[in-house]
Amino acid sequence: MKKILLTALLAIFIPLQACGQALWNEGEHYEVVNEKASATPEIIEFFSFWCPHCYNFEPIVKNLKNKLADGTDFKKVHVNFMGSAGPKTQDEATRAMMVGRALKREDALNLAIFKYIHVQKSSVTSLKDLKNVFIVNGIEPADFDKMANSFGVNSMVQKNNKTIQKYRKSLRSVPTFIVNGKYKATFTRDMTPDDYVDLLVWLTKQK
Repeated sequence: MKKILLTALLAIFIPLQACGQALWNEGEHYEVVNEKASATPEIIEFFSFWCPHCYNFEPIVKNLKNKLADGTDFKKVHVNFMGSAGPKTQDEATRAMMVGRALKREDALNLAIFKYIHVQKSSVTSLKDLKNVFIVNGIEPADFDKMANSFGVNSMVQKNNKTIQKYRKSLRSVPTFIVNGKYKATFTRDMTPDDYVDLLVWLTKQK
């Protein structure tokens, strides 16, 4: 009797296990964009402050960060090829983001820029507009100016733009998530926000 029950349980378990393994499929849920994966797990989110979908993804990104395994690096890369603003203005937004990163307030200040554009419906025409956003959110004008012109921020802006160029052929829209330097996530219409997170976490575990 025990053998019969064990056989029945295995018959149920094995198909479910196979189903779980096939939950995310290459060509449907992700693309392979490089032959070699990064040495350590990482997620790069390519986004734009002018992209409404990127703004709507912010709560999902917050949830994602909470579910990543220790040692998994997550970083945002701001693109400069959107049609909603000129390349120079978009690069100024990248610089502002790096100021926020240098001040250890990136998440809060990124959200402030998003809200300035998408909630307040205000336009960004220069770094001065972004400086005002930071001032309203508690950053001293002198601190902003000092950081905006610093060697560290200049280096971070250059690194941001080099990363764009590295993956440019794979960036057809934003937000785009590149995982482990090898996989590009694809979100299908039937997926939920939790599915997005599960897919990205799963991809960080692939080699």
